Amino acid sequence: MTTFNTDKFYGVYVAMPACYDKEGEVSPEAIANLVRYLKTTGIRGLYVGGSTGEGMLQTKEERKLVLETVVKECADELQIIAHIGAITTRESVELAKHAEQLGVDAISSIPPFYYRPSDQGVKNHWLAMIEATKLPFIIYHIPGTTGFNLSTSLFKEMVAHDQVVGLKITTSSSYELQQFKRFGGDNFVVFNGPDEQYVAGRVMGACGGIGGTYGAMPELFVKIERCYTAGDIDEAARWQFRVNEIIADMLSVPIYAALKHIIALRGVDIGAPRLPIEPLGPQHMATVERIAATIERYVAEI
Repeated sequence: MTTFNTDKFYGVYVAMPACYDKEGEVSPEAIANLVRYLKTTGIRGLYVGGSTGEGMLQTKEERKLVLETVVKECADELQIIAHIGAITTRESVELAKHAEQLGVDAISSIPPFYYRPSDQGVKNHWLAMIEATKLPFIIYHIPGTTGFNLSTSLFKEMVAHDQVVGLKITTSSSYELQQFKRFGGDNFVVFNGPDEQYVAGRVMGACGGIGGTYGAMPELFVKIERCYTAGDIDEAARWQFRVNEIIADMLSVPIYAALKHIIALRGVDIGAPRLPIEPLGPQHMATVERIAATIERYVAEI
């Protein structure tokens, strides 16, 4: 069980989207502009280099540049969790050491993918990056994309390590979330992953959430969190239902590209996603613009 103080890990963490220029290169200017905007919305922190951040589509040099830019722009105003997982252990360890040098609040990692590693292989992979730093470590459990299901036995082995302070869980089962919280203990941090069930995750033991669609509408997720912490569960659910309508619409178009375009419509141009992520086509624009207008209308009601 961890002896770290985990009280600072709570609330709304935006999964930072990748920011590119018109040539598709990482844009420090766009990153800085996005961070400046997000700092005004009431969020608690940023999760950098994960799925929404297209970390798996970037070189390690690009991932380092992204994190360096975020840290510089945050200036201790937001908590920063750096996702440093890669397909190779060597690269993950290098990114972990880099993140520690920058002074982030925690590191996080998916399991290695493609080669279908055993539980022991995943444990070795995670321990290598954990033991390369003195930072708190947050497991990222997202079996839908990695193909790896975190077993209870492996989870218990990982939690026995002092630096393993939490878990981000992206599955549709809030029961599974509750069980990880149960086995992790009172001080163990669990972040809800599925944006559509923020309230459900909080009710079942999550300390907050990390999500990609948060970036398009951070104010709405902050509203949900504030209603929840004030004890007004019905109002939190009402805002969750509104958010879910928006997410359902976003899922009807290429969602990563839609997220970026909505953010641009809200004032911060962060470019298009990298291939093979599907870009928006002309047939998608009316839907995306309608979604952005709905978000602005709801934000105006807060």
